[in-house]
Amino acid sequence: MTLSVNLLATLAIELQQGLTHQDRFQRLITTLRQMLHCDASALLRYEGQQFRPLAIDGLAPDVLGRRFSLDTHPRLEAIARAGDIVRFPADSTLPDPYDGLIPGQQALKVHACVGLPLFAGHNLIGALTLDSMSPHQFDTFSNEELRLVSALAAGALNNALLIEQLESQNLLLPRDSASSAIPEAGMIGLSQGMQALKHEIEIVAASDLNVLISGETGTGKELVARAIHDASPRSARTMVYLNCAALPETVAESELFGHVKGAFTGAIGNRQGKFELADHGTLFLDEIGELSLALQAKLLRVLQYGDIQRVGDDQSLRVDVRVLAATNRDLKSEVLAGRFRADLYHRLSVFPLWVPPLRERGGDIVLLAGYFCEQCRARLGLDSVILSEDAAAHLQQYAWPGNVRELEHAIYRATIVARAAQSGPDVVLSAAHLPLSAAPGPEAPAQQSTPAPALPGGTGAAELSLRDATDAFQRQLIEQALARHQHNWAASARALHLDVANLHRLAKRLGMK
Repeated sequence: MTLSVNLLATLAIELQQGLTHQDRFQRLITTLRQMLHCDASALLRYEGQQFRPLAIDGLAPDVLGRRFSLDTHPRLEAIARAGDIVRFPADSTLPDPYDGLIPGQQALKVHACVGLPLFAGHNLIGALTLDSMSPHQFDTFSNEELRLVSALAAGALNNALLIEQLESQNLLLPRDSASSAIPEAGMIGLSQGMQALKHEIEIVAASDLNVLISGETGTGKELVARAIHDASPRSARTMVYLNCAALPETVAESELFGHVKGAFTGAIGNRQGKFELADHGTLFLDEIGELSLALQAKLLRVLQYGDIQRVGDDQSLRVDVRVLAATNRDLKSEVLAGRFRADLYHRLSVFPLWVPPLRERGGDIVLLAGYFCEQCRARLGLDSVILSEDAAAHLQQYAWPGNVRELEHAIYRATIVARAAQSGPDVVLSAAHLPLSAAPGPEAPAQQSTPAPALPGGTGAAELSLRDATDAFQRQLIEQALARHQHNWAASARALHLDVANLHRLAKRLGMK
């Protein structure tokens, strides 16, 4: 079989249809797979010495979340460096990046593989990969025919990249968040919540506004801050990081604003603070809700007037710093409780962003799992780490109280366990390697045998507000956990699936400390 003019015309028409780039990309590789009768096809974007899947057909869903680095995938490196169509022989010794990732064929190696590099001028922008379990599937197609396919795909991808670049420079009207063909690098997710977040990042990054990033622990707030900085006019300068929760009160002011020699015992020389280090760049203040009220007042002055004063110095210094702040607290409630300054809250939350928890992100769980599988594969020197269908279903049924960070740890732990139980360089993760339903630690049986507390009863219970009822319920859960674990806060936090620092803060808010 050869590619007739009619088939190529059909391919060209598919690239013109669809409301979004993503839709057109999907039509391209689906049509291509049908035309060439292959088992899998993928469109990859080239960026930063790696390939990132934009659309797949015939491959496991988690492939969309994987990032294929050239230095650990020799076939993809060969495609990137070839400059023309690459045909890998059926007996090639180079490992195929899709081995085990074609559903229903996990036990078999890919036999026929063709790579079509995509160029814009002389610049590599992506690749098309075609795979088949039949060794001679692509023998009847000439390089000239495949070059035509490559040219059509390269034109479509280049147009999408140009439009993306124009939109990022505000030369076109902002696109609808759902039409984003190419997610922000490092921010993996195609769910509605993540698409909306990426769109908001695109909007605010080009400005110089302060941003308050809120979200539960482990959702990736620092990654959001990094994306804002990298897309901003300040990206050429550094982004300085400071964890406010890790600051002892005695050195917090010096860390923020610096000090001069002799300002206090141990100050043997002048020292720049984080604001000076971030001058003309970005300062990311993580866990901003942990700052004391005294430091909040001094931070407010910097945001208002743009000058700082080193500890022990009488002179002020002017700084030009964009502040990005993050918190897992409800700062509005903290303001009402008198633990956070209202004026500072309004200064920081000029453009608030909310990072959705993992349990609200649906199919993103599988994409992220694929990303972490690929990281495990590279770090452990394995040929492949495969997420089985039952493992993927198991991951999606879990609530993920620790969010993306918990998912990352679960995948790494499962890979270590699976590698120890399996022989060979290919590791397959099953649901048995992911015991997510059981509470961690030796206290799990006690936790499972203890019934959850009921909501406060008695007269007037029905008149409780939702907030009061929730607080009472949380208070009872914490009290029961502390009683079971001899008032050991760390063990109680593990039993409640909470970070111990978050448990302390929650208990303090509930009036238990």
